[in-house]
Amino acid sequence: MAYWLCITNEDNWKVIKEKNIWGVQEKHRNTIAKVKPGDKLLIYVKQERDKDEVKEPRIVAVYEAASEVFRDSSRIFKSPKGMGNETFPLRIKLKPVKIFDKPVEFKPLIPRLKFITNKKKWSGHLMGKAMREIPEEDYRLIYKG
Repeated sequence: MAYWLCITNEDNWKVIKEKNIWGVQEKHRNTIAKVKPGDKLLIYVKQERDKDEVKEPRIVAVYEAASEVFRDSSRIFKSPKGMGNETFPLRIKLKPVKIFDKPVEFKPLIPRLKFITNKKKWSGHLMGKAMREIPEEDYRLIYKG
């Protein structure tokens, strides 16, 4: 079993929660192709600025991959600024394991996460990625919160 950190925004988190589906761009096909049914996916919502409020990065849920990767270009996900008409066509069906009542704040975990080797420039471990594999130890740390 593998453990994945899936990076999304507030709008697409709502889609994931409502439809139990995860999708990535074509350019991330090699990464999503490694996901197998039964793998655990942590949903990471990026930091966003909303008028005067900054929402810190957080883990909002744990899902289990419930299908192999499939292709579907229907418009369910919202395209973030600068991505044009991206549909995130490479998708996996999800089964909810745990939706956190109170999201797990990400920044306080950074000093203890193994996959983040550069603690000062931690965001570089996530930038430009739709998802990344993380060690089981990190998954357990986040799951406990």
